[in-house]
Amino acid sequence: MTDTTSPPEADLQPPSLWPTILGGWSLAALVLCLASAGAIATLRFPDPDDAMRLLEVRDWLAGQSWWDVGQHRLNGGDFAMHWSRLVDLPIAAAMLVLDPFFARDTVNRIAMTVVPLITLLALMALAAELTRRVSDVDRAKLALLLAPLSIPIAYQMRPLRIDHHGWQVVLAVAATTLLVGRATARSGMLAGLALASLVTISLEGLPIAVAITAVAALAWAWQPDRRNLLRALAATFFVAALALHIATRGPGMFAQACDALSPAWLAALGVAAASLIAATFLDNRPLFVRVAVLVGGGALALALIKLIAPDCLRGPFATLDPLVYRLWYLNVAEGLPIWRQAPAWASMTIGFPIVGLIGTVLAWRRAEGAVKTRWAILLAILGFASALSLLVMRTGATANALALPGGAWALLAMLQRTRRIGSVSLRTLATAGALLLASPGLVAGALFAALPGSTSHPSTSKPGYPACHSVADVRALARLPASTLFAPIDVSPEIITMTHHHAISGGYHRNTGALHRVIAGYTDTPAAARAEIVASGATYLVACPGAIEMDIYREEAPNGLWARLDRGERFAWLTPVPITGSPVLAWRVNNSSRTPLSGTPVRP
Repeated sequence: MTDTTSPPEADLQPPSLWPTILGGWSLAALVLCLASAGAIATLRFPDPDDAMRLLEVRDWLAGQSWWDVGQHRLNGGDFAMHWSRLVDLPIAAAMLVLDPFFARDTVNRIAMTVVPLITLLALMALAAELTRRVSDVDRAKLALLLAPLSIPIAYQMRPLRIDHHGWQVVLAVAATTLLVGRATARSGMLAGLALASLVTISLEGLPIAVAITAVAALAWAWQPDRRNLLRALAATFFVAALALHIATRGPGMFAQACDALSPAWLAALGVAAASLIAATFLDNRPLFVRVAVLVGGGALALALIKLIAPDCLRGPFATLDPLVYRLWYLNVAEGLPIWRQAPAWASMTIGFPIVGLIGTVLAWRRAEGAVKTRWAILLAILGFASALSLLVMRTGATANALALPGGAWALLAMLQRTRRIGSVSLRTLATAGALLLASPGLVAGALFAALPGSTSHPSTSKPGYPACHSVADVRALARLPASTLFAPIDVSPEIITMTHHHAISGGYHRNTGALHRVIAGYTDTPAAARAEIVASGATYLVACPGAIEMDIYREEAPNGLWARLDRGERFAWLTPVPITGSPVLAWRVNNSSRTPLSGTPVRP
């Protein structure tokens, strides 16, 4: 059957879909809140970045400069961050409204619950509109059903998940939705603004932003009447990115950086924008000439980066200290390719995009006219996003979101077939099967979760030590006098957010010196580790037995300080400090040069 129906043109978020959008979102929000009730009650963060984001917002509201996103409770106050204030705005707004009426802990819980759910609402509304624009209202409603069933989407937009990834997904889908609508200057301007916001929030959004822009350019090459959209998109992308850079960086706007918008990246965006706009004046030239001009513009922007900031082409992690790269970066799962992931997460990440790609291809083949063009645009963007998710797992949520129209198309096609089955029992089974086929990531996650030992990291610490099952275990350190703690990288954001202590480093790549110091402190020989710890100014050494990070240190350095402490050895320069009611371990650091270094095993 050929789909010749052209979806009606309308403004973003047609009113007729809102009752379904709000109903579907309310149900999804209720389920997510119930599933997260324990975490909300105890303020148990999904990720260290969420704790750090909360602290960043609170520091800003307490008087830290809008232009200063550094973390002054790490590394003696010298701890650079590449984050953007844009993501802080909705969280801060919620807190400013709630602070006069509730205690701070209650405000934190409400704000950290509401803001991610608003992000989910925005995504579901955009997914419905995107699906309606390429298909119809029935499939738009199915896209709403499928959105919260995607584990990567639900993970990035569940309560307490206030880091920037959810907003990046929303902005990528918004730009795509505008691209498949009417090819007007207004659509181009809004798409350019979405892409500028996307890369301002984090430069990790640059690949998908470039892909969306490239698809818009190629669509113009095939259909020159899309020139107004492309011109507006290119100009707005550059101008808005420049304006947002100035607004969010202020006095630091001229600082060069490879991991955030900076003069070099903005110069390349300017060259790319000028090239795209210039190309649109070649409407009467052959197709191959238009494509060649587009390729030339992209090459020119790339050459400019190579000329003025060649290190940026190597990526932000290329200059990491070798020890930091090996023991930290290569163990950050979200930045690794799909083949380096646990089977469950790999399946949940790529399962639904595969269904979406199949559905999008079938829909494109059966469509005609303007609808076929829209499906083609979506297919190109989805194909790139899916390929990107194979290389960097954290981009999987964007691929899942862009797969919703194709997944909805495939689901409706299967449901239409099941309706023709005469037997009620067989029809019921076939319908259930169609729903399962349309959400393979959810099915795979459930199957892997049912396997023994698949949901937790087995502790291999000394049997006498209870294992840290949650980073929240370190909150018991609040009983110690306020001081600087030499703590593992993964728990340091929790410590500085939820206690009165300072720490040395969190998992943020700009601070390779602080990262090296922490890793070396746990993996070097006791003598070398003592020098690192004393030099840090720390009063206490902290450890979380059984945590993945601690196990990595022990396995990589069996004669390092932590491995020896874990085996029961004690050192005169480390005095054990009991932390009642918590598995976290702490030692007071004696920095006297006369204290002996030798370690002795503890007798059972």
